Amino acid sequence: MDQFWADAVFLHWRIPVAAAARYMPPGVEPDEIDGSTWVGLIGFRMVGAGLGQGMPVPYLGSFTEINVRLYSRGPDGVRGVVFVTLDASRLAVVLAARAFGINYVWSRCRPTGEKAGAVGGERFGYDVRRFRGRASSSFSVRPDRTAAAADPLSLELTARYGLHTGLGGRTLYVPNTHEPWRLFPAEVVHLRDSLVAAAGLEVSGPPESVLFSPGVQTQFGRPGVPAARLERRRVPRTGKTLDAGWTPA
Repeated sequence: MDQFWADAVFLHWRIPVAAAARYMPPGVEPDEIDGSTWVGLIGFRMVGAGLGQGMPVPYLGSFTEINVRLYSRGPDGVRGVVFVTLDASRLAVVLAARAFGINYVWSRCRPTGEKAGAVGGERFGYDVRRFRGRASSSFSVRPDRTAAAADPLSLELTARYGLHTGLGGRTLYVPNTHEPWRLFPAEVVHLRDSLVAAAGLEVSGPPESVLFSPGVQTQFGRPGVPAARLERRRVPRTGKTLDAGWTPA
């Protein structure tokens, strides 16, 4: 499935490894980055999602998504993410994803902010309110485009090329390929969030890492079962190779 992730906002907090461990599928452990494991609150606009490399699916292929995610390492050593919740504004997408074990939630989601030249400067953010329950989130950031965010922490929190999930008692790894994010440091303009707490995770204070990216083109591959050894796979369109310790399901 091809899709473009636009105007991505990344907010991250450090959390205890034990807090993340209970969300990991069997055989998967929390991944530690800069001495900690992390929880991320990420918002972006999904644009033009479609099966294979064909035409985007009309209407259903474009929507707003806000997710709460953790960082994972499979039994083969391959690193990924575990989505605790994903809020999206397309009910059909939510139902289809849940059938594959991915915890989507149907919510009213919309992008917010101002483009360059607006009073107060350029801002990007997202609002989400769930149709069931009281959980909601509203956040926005002001990116600094004068210098790229190329520090190791920023890269490690965003350069994730697959997800771990559980389905039918098995742990699956779903590979994802894309060019490196174009990342910029950002400052929080406002943040009112209860999605992280609703997911059962506790954070306090402002996020330690705040990043913005205009987006990347991505492609999901076929889900597989994590293997006992690492193999190499070639990334479509780039010629790069990445560790991919999985075998087709």
